[in-house]
Amino acid sequence: MTIQAQLNKVALVTGGSRGIGAAIVRRLARDGSAVAFTYSASAQLARELVARIEADGGRALAIQADSADAVAVAGAVAATVQAYGRLDILVNNAGILTLAPIDSYPLEDFDRMLAVNVRAVFVAVQAALQHMRSGARIVTIGSIAAERVGFATSSVYSMTKAAVATLVRGMAIDLAPRGITVNNVQPGPTETDMNPADNPHSEAIMALLPLKRLGQPDDIAGMVAYLVGPEAGFVTGASLSIDGGYTA
Repeated sequence: MTIQAQLNKVALVTGGSRGIGAAIVRRLARDGSAVAFTYSASAQLARELVARIEADGGRALAIQADSADAVAVAGAVAATVQAYGRLDILVNNAGILTLAPIDSYPLEDFDRMLAVNVRAVFVAVQAALQHMRSGARIVTIGSIAAERVGFATSSVYSMTKAAVATLVRGMAIDLAPRGITVNNVQPGPTETDMNPADNPHSEAIMALLPLKRLGQPDDIAGMVAYLVGPEAGFVTGASLSIDGGYTA
């Protein structure tokens, strides 16, 4: 992907202040897009990311928005268009993970997981489509948990990611006549501040990975960069796993 290929594109990344989201924001900005991104509570990290991109000559806008709030999600789309005049790329990255056994899973946690991981995707896409033209790209960051639950206490999280994968397939069919592609990226175990390489479970996790390493946020960002670029114009409705062979 060259800067010229993405020059003058406008992207919105939800949950973009840290981890995988921040890597996606940095990559899209480096490839020439103006990038707006949402954050919920990480205001300092959001400011630092904007400053870093601007120092490198890019354009970035941080928008405070809790993805559990449908009005805030739609408002982030409107703020992006107001700032940059258009919207070409939407990356639904925001997500939460709450683990508990199914027999004691709190209903309020169930509802919030659905609101952030599934409903926010639907809301953001609906709002974005008011501004998108032929050639626009929509990417959702799902999880390999949609295909392999893997461990106890993750049933609800896995359900939300399977729902997103199915939603993406349906949206891809709906939006194909408009020339808009919709795809789902499914990371496996990835090293972030929420999942550091030295956490107590890393050794057991890496034993399940044929490549014997955790994924890096830039690995995921590279796939997103491909999907939003011109080379991926014939890719839609796909769920693409980046998991070091975990689901092979």
